[in-house]
Amino acid sequence: MRRKWLRRMAGTVGAIALIALSYLFAGLVGGAIPAGGQAAPTDGIRIYVEDNGIHTGIVLPKHAAGMSFDDLVRADDLADPRYASHGWLSIGWGDRAFYLGTPTWGDVKPATIAAAAIGSDATVLHVGHLPEPVGERGVYPVMLTPDQYRRLVSAIRASFAARTDPVHGYGPSDAFYVARGRYSAVVTCNAWTGRMLRAAGVPMGRWTPFPITVTSWL
Repeated sequence: MRRKWLRRMAGTVGAIALIALSYLFAGLVGGAIPAGGQAAPTDGIRIYVEDNGIHTGIVLPKHAAGMSFDDLVRADDLADPRYASHGWLSIGWGDRAFYLGTPTWGDVKPATIAAAAIGSDATVLHVGHLPEPVGERGVYPVMLTPDQYRRLVSAIRASFAARTDPVHGYGPSDAFYVARGRYSAVVTCNAWTGRMLRAAGVPMGRWTPFPITVTSWL
């Protein structure tokens, strides 16, 4: 009986490992397949893509090309409204439980990963107020034309659900907002970042489930 149990356990572990490796391989392939886009202009509006090793997000000026988030993101949403004086927003999308519970790799738990992979309709946008992140580690500059910037902002704005009370974030300068969309192992926070960049015409892979599948294009 013990040998049968060990064989079953080995088979289960092997199957899980095969699924994980297949997912990793598919994600890397999907991220390597170009989905089009246009060459970056020499002049225009600079944005940034940030990568903390788990989540990627888009950093953009609060006001440019006649676009803003003033009706969606407000100073009194923050634990300390003084941080709203910064001129830039960092925006990322993801599963509510995963996002709120994993600010660093040290906070990642197998149960959280499993729940997020299964899928959830409880999604949020993580919005932080910050100065322009020039030269910071894990931050990639991207130049856009004004038209590309407007397309990007329009795509991001469409990810916000009807405004409800936001939840304070990891610190005094960020907050979480109810978002549209369903999170899953296929539609991850990084896949959302890639989709937003593709909407703006930035060269990007067709499917970008991991941070590296986004940043490798930048």
